[in-house]
Amino acid sequence: MSEEFPTGDQVETWDVDESVPGESGDDALTLQAAAAARAEFGDLEAELSAMERAAGSAQLPTLAILGRPNVGKSTLVNRILGRREAVVEDVPGVTRDRVSYDAEWNGKHFLVMDTGGWDTRARGLGGQIAAQAQRALTEADAVLFVIDATVGATDADEEVAKVLQRADVPVLVVANKADDSDTELAAAALWGLGLGEPFPTSALHGRRAGDLLDEIVSMLPEKGKGLGREGGPRRVALLGRPNVGKSSLLNKLAGSERVVVDDVAGTTVDPVDEIVDIKGTWWWFVDTAGVRRKAKQSSGHEYYATLRTQTALERSEVAIVLIDSSEPVSEQDVRILSMVVETGRALVLAFNKWDLVDEDRRRYLDREIDRDLNMVTWAPRVNVSALTGRHMDKLTVALEQALEGWETRISTGRLNKFLAELAAAHPHPVRGGKQPRILFATQVGVGPPSFALFTTGFLEAGYRRFIERRLREEFGFTGTPLRLMMRVREKRRR
Repeated sequence: MSEEFPTGDQVETWDVDESVPGESGDDALTLQAAAAARAEFGDLEAELSAMERAAGSAQLPTLAILGRPNVGKSTLVNRILGRREAVVEDVPGVTRDRVSYDAEWNGKHFLVMDTGGWDTRARGLGGQIAAQAQRALTEADAVLFVIDATVGATDADEEVAKVLQRADVPVLVVANKADDSDTELAAAALWGLGLGEPFPTSALHGRRAGDLLDEIVSMLPEKGKGLGREGGPRRVALLGRPNVGKSSLLNKLAGSERVVVDDVAGTTVDPVDEIVDIKGTWWWFVDTAGVRRKAKQSSGHEYYATLRTQTALERSEVAIVLIDSSEPVSEQDVRILSMVVETGRALVLAFNKWDLVDEDRRRYLDREIDRDLNMVTWAPRVNVSALTGRHMDKLTVALEQALEGWETRISTGRLNKFLAELAAAHPHPVRGGKQPRILFATQVGVGPPSFALFTTGFLEAGYRRFIERRLREEFGFTGTPLRLMMRVREKRRR
């Protein structure tokens, strides 16, 4: 048996002896393809490790930053990251949601979760503080409890300390704004919180920043909790334009009036979390604010609502994008779908208000879908009515189908055999006298499925779309975007 696999500047034919005990043709092909890629790229394992991190499949440990408003949490986040990512202002309460960033120190990669401070003037202080801290704790592998060293521990800090004392994750008290030795000595009073020795630092000036990072790295485990919720409800984000029926759909699925519904567009501003039991299966739904326009063009509460919608999408595993089937597909609908694809979440299309659609509208809608939604032809489509309850059962089937595609993994042997046959039958076009070829490929992650391609030259966008289309034809991947990441050989070695 012979297998063709492109390597170097020509297609070589390898003879694979399937009679070798314990070695299949696919395995031998994979080993030879990997050897060819290693000869061109050197440290192949390091390249793959970096691409796994980029695919988000490495289950990185998460560090949560907790504290009152204006104690310097976002400034500390920027100091840990070594770059300006989190928005910082002197006005308290700029950060309103939990936002995660990629960080690295001494070869250790981890996530930093910046959280919003709580308002000490709000009613039910103890309950709100406990809820805020507890929600961050469920997603974190370690916690930095930030306190203003110039002020000391307040009543709110002591309430949070009581919650953190019962946590099953390591906690480090950070006395921020310790700009001099006197303030550093005063920070010793934070021993009284019962969370161990406080760590004085100055996020603004970088005082003891390196020592703090060393301490953080020692607290974090090798592998974190990651984004998965194994054994728990799957997260579903409800997205769409204002007044498309997201809250009505959630109420119909829940079987009760869980969310406020009104004819006035924009009733929902903050994401609303609800755990719903549908025929014995629990789902975690997040009802989001309707997206009116681009975030940069929004102002006031619309701007923050759009940011919160993006955060809710990033926290989810699958998104249901509702489209008003009684109206033409709009630019906002296409923009929301692009946001889901770029975020890498599984996708289900739900055409709502189907009870208002007649035969003529259905004919026009089919044309609009073919013209405007051709970028997501792989997404399951369900025609529903939140008012009458039409096809609610089919919606959960579509969710399960999309999640299955989102978590599909292909073995390296099958993938390389498939690409070898594909390249032999349909090689990349010759450009400038050169013909790029794929040396080796492997899947580096799921959720969404992500593939690393080691090539002899840059693959054109059209050829990458061709590969994606054939991957879907061969392996399914219903309801999920695919990511093709390339490593291009810069120069042919002699």
